[in-house]
Amino acid sequence: MTISSKTLGDWLEDFDREAFRLETLDDYSKSGGVDAYRAFLAGEPQPEEHKTAAWLTTVGSAVQSGKRIYRVHILARPLTDYLRFELSWGYRRNMTAGEEFFILDTTHRENPIPDAPDFWLFDESAIGAMTYDGAGKYLGTDFLEQGELARFLAYRDTAMSQAVPFAEWWAEYGE
Repeated sequence: MTISSKTLGDWLEDFDREAFRLETLDDYSKSGGVDAYRAFLAGEPQPEEHKTAAWLTTVGSAVQSGKRIYRVHILARPLTDYLRFELSWGYRRNMTAGEEFFILDTTHRENPIPDAPDFWLFDESAIGAMTYDGAGKYLGTDFLEQGELARFLAYRDTAMSQAVPFAEWWAEYGE
């Protein structure tokens, strides 16, 4: 149930201190960057519009004003083609603007939060639960009631306590 008059885009522009994202899927290929993903699969260079995506401006502006944008991706190896693309082209690009990334690798262990959906958490007060179809297409975001906050804070805290910084994980497992 959506309880916020703000859209996800509004929240990404208007949060005060921090924006946390949990990613749980192996494939978001139908949700944006489709041309860049095709180029990646074909072994072509990154398209210029991917290198200079609007998200970099959003992140850079937030970080320069003292805000934090960070995320944890829960994944297992071997990586899907999409994850190889997202991590090597997306995460590494976004880090240049100041976004922080962490990996919770479940290759040799159980997922500690298997029921957690993809979500954004803004200023530890607004929860945007994201919905995708089975092919990785983004369907929308529902902003949840405050009664859900403790559960989503626990998801974030568990993910962060068991994740490693992306750069450290990439140095060991990146391609």
